[in-house]
Amino acid sequence: MAENNVLPQSLPSHIEETIQTIARLHADHHQNATPFQRVVDRTTTLLSHSHFIASLAIVVAGWIIFDLLTNTFNAGAVDPLLFSSLGSAASLMSLFMVVLILGTQRREDALAQQREQLILELAIVSEQKTTKVIQLLEEARRDNPLIHNRVDQEAEAMAQPANPQSVLDEIKKTRAAEKVEVSADQPQAHVNPQLPATVTGLQLF
Repeated sequence: MAENNVLPQSLPSHIEETIQTIARLHADHHQNATPFQRVVDRTTTLLSHSHFIASLAIVVAGWIIFDLLTNTFNAGAVDPLLFSSLGSAASLMSLFMVVLILGTQRREDALAQQREQLILELAIVSEQKTTKVIQLLEEARRDNPLIHNRVDQEAEAMAQPANPQSVLDEIKKTRAAEKVEVSADQPQAHVNPQLPATVTGLQLF
C-alpha cells in the first residue's frame, strides 16, 4: 500500500525545458498556419481515418451492385456504360486527395526543416562546448603537479575547434571521389577498332 501512495518523481528541469521547447515549436507551427492550411490538415486527417475508408468501400460496393442490377434488368441504369460514372468519380476524388496530400506534406516538410536547423545548430554548439571542455581539461592536467606531463596528440587534435565549412567541403570531396570510383568500376562497352565508325556508333547508342 505504501508503494502505491508514492508520487512519481518529477523530471529534471533541463528535460522539462527541452520538452517545453519542442512543444512550443509544434504550437508555433500550428498557430502560424493559414485558415486554408488548417482546413487542409483537418480534411486530410478525416480522409485517413478508418471510418472514412470503410464508408468509402461501402459506397463503392453499393454503387457497383446498383449498376450491375440496373444494367441487368434495364431499369434506367445510371451508367449506360458500365461503371463509367464510378470511374470518373474515382479519378476526380484521386486528384482531390493527391492535392490534399501534397499540401499537407509541404507543411510537414517546413516543420521538418525547422527541426533539422535546430538539431544542426545544437550539434555545432555542442561541438564547441566539448572542444572547450577538452581544452580546460588539458590545461588542468598540465598545471597539476601530481599528474605526469605527457603529450596527448589525440587530445590536442580534439581540442581544436572544427570548422563546419571545412567539414562540409571534405564530405563533398569524399562523395565525389566515391562517385568516380563507382563509375570506374562499371563495365564499359567494348568497341572493336576494326568496325567502321558508323557501325561503332550504332552499337554505342
